[in-house]
Amino acid sequence: MYYSTTHPSPIGLITLACDGTNLVGLWLEGQKYHGDTIPETMTEKADLPIFDAAKRWLERYFAEKKPAISELPLAPIGNAFRQSVWGILREIPYDQTITYGAIAKRLGCKSSQAVGGAVGHNPISIIIPCHRVVGANGSLTGYAGGVQTKIKLLELEGVDMAGMVVPKKGTAL
Repeated sequence: MYYSTTHPSPIGLITLACDGTNLVGLWLEGQKYHGDTIPETMTEKADLPIFDAAKRWLERYFAEKKPAISELPLAPIGNAFRQSVWGILREIPYDQTITYGAIAKRLGCKSSQAVGGAVGHNPISIIIPCHRVVGANGSLTGYAGGVQTKIKLLELEGVDMAGMVVPKKGTAL
């Protein structure tokens, strides 16, 4: 059984999902692929300890306290390739970015596009920091929550935005 609740944030309403013990989803309102990894209907239930912990984590995050990913029990649902990409995302420090190509290279994968697909389908956005992944030329492309949200999150984390560019067209717009 899967449960959900919502939480207001400075970037809009967030939906949280869990399996009763582990956080399995975090999506922004209107985000692409919202809830798509959950294999069954979620039941609204706000009073679960994992949701309380996730909300406290988010409050500290938006207060620029830089909480650790390891503070929460996470169980994103996805195949082995996606799990390996999401594992690398968990290693990206605050105030830093990585390119799709660098992730592909670490995995021994030839396709940055395959990595982009896994990053874009990250079911626990913000906490598993897919917003820290950028194009090879500093392009702020590929964020399922939209480029403006990606910019806000990176600025909140103190990323040097000097070399970053907003794409004229693409998946982030």
